Amino acid sequence: MATKIRLQRGGRKGYAVYRIVIADARAPRDGRFTEKIGMYNPNTNPATVDLNFDRALYWVEVGAQPTDTVRNLLKNEGVYLMKHLRGGVRKGAFDEDAAQKKFDAWKEAKEKGFEAVRNSEAKAKKDAATKNLEAEKKVNEAIAQKVADKKAAAAAAKAEAEAAPAEEEAPAEA
Repeated sequence: MATKIRLQRGGRKGYAVYRIVIADARAPRDGRFTEKIGMYNPNTNPATVDLNFDRALYWVEVGAQPTDTVRNLLKNEGVYLMKHLRGGVRKGAFDEDAAQKKFDAWKEAKEKGFEAVRNSEAKAKKDAATKNLEAEKKVNEAIAQKVADKKAAAAAAKAEAEAAPAEEEAPAEA
């Protein structure tokens, strides 16, 4: 029986959420499956992957063939790296502790990269918000200046209108 690691669609229209499942290659996409090993939500930024690492590693080692998308997800989670390291342990290139240290170093470097990206995105968002706030303040100041000019012009016109009748009455009395 050919076993596949594939995505099984769920969620609502326009908001797909996928289960990562082990299924017979002949089973339909949303049909019968052997085991659920995780979830994949591409709607978040970055996409969220919740994976049972040990079960995914087991199925990859016993020969289950992932689809292209699932292969990328498993690579990003480090399943294929751990498979590679375990192969090195079996061949005697290094021991289990060294393999785990290499994997942990890779995972830590990856987390640092993600953290740097998150920090840069947060900084860019904060800078954009500050820039928008400054632009809005300038626009508001311009509007306030226009309103003040309009009020001053209206007050000047009103003063002129009041002064003109007063001037007309003054010479008539003289």
